[in-house]
Amino acid sequence: MSALFSSVPFALLCVYLLGINLIAFLLYGIDKAKAKRGQWRIPERTLILLAFFGGAAGAWIGMLLFRHKTQHAKFRILVPIALLLWLGAIGLIAARILGS
Repeated sequence: MSALFSSVPFALLCVYLLGINLIAFLLYGIDKAKAKRGQWRIPERTLILLAFFGGAAGAWIGMLLFRHKTQHAKFRILVPIALLLWLGAIGLIAARILGS
């Protein structure tokens, strides 16, 4: 297990993922607040792309916590797909690091 955390690239990936998930989570909350006030909104494309660029966990938690975009089929389908892809990628990277 120590080999996993001593890997600099893996540590950088973890920092990146923490950051982008925090950003995704915050943007879902901001978009929900703007929707309630009838203000300019964050484009749906941006919210979905954030999930595929690594912010899927933050997006999913934001959807559930803020009850935002949960009725839109493309969000209910694409955000979990992005999450599964990222979990699979992280699993493969971890397995490769642990296996070497």
